Amino acid sequence: MPDHLENDDTGQAGASADAAVSEAPADVSAEAAGGHASAAKADGLDELRHEKDALQDRLLRVAAEFENYRKRVDRDRRDQAEAALATALEDLLPIIDNLELALDAPVGSDAEVYRKGVELIYQQMTELLRKRGVRPIEAVGADFDPHIHQAVVHEVSSTHREGEVMAELRRGYMLGERLLRPAMVKVAKA
Repeated sequence: MPDHLENDDTGQAGASADAAVSEAPADVSAEAAGGHASAAKADGLDELRHEKDALQDRLLRVAAEFENYRKRVDRDRRDQAEAALATALEDLLPIIDNLELALDAPVGSDAEVYRKGVELIYQQMTELLRKRGVRPIEAVGADFDPHIHQAVVHEVSSTHREGEVMAELRRGYMLGERLLRPAMVKVAKA
């Protein structure tokens, strides 16, 4: 073999080896740099996972606290409603007692005494309702209002104007601004 070919092969082989050696540190340093970047990414991901877990835990705690709050408020409302009802019922008990006394009165007793007893019971009841904020609806002589009156009879009348309430068949009641029961009325028509 000629020397120049051997030199070329050796030269090329040497050049290839030199290139491989000079490229190897670059590849190793790129891998090392990539390794540091991968480690940094992994650290960032771990930190994000930890933050996500902490936020999720906090969300669950807040949701549990809210559910406990809602249950407590519901229980408090129920207790207040029961207490208000108990107070109202306690106020009715003396009236029930008086009705029982009236029912136990001897049959042959004076009708006027019996009537006065019923009137006293009626006064007790109306006073109790007044204390509780219940007021009767004044219907007779007023113009018919479908929001507070229930017309059950329409009657022609020359002495009443059109739509005037002529008579109250059953009293209606308001509790503050809330309608408890409409007044059942007879209304005039032309």
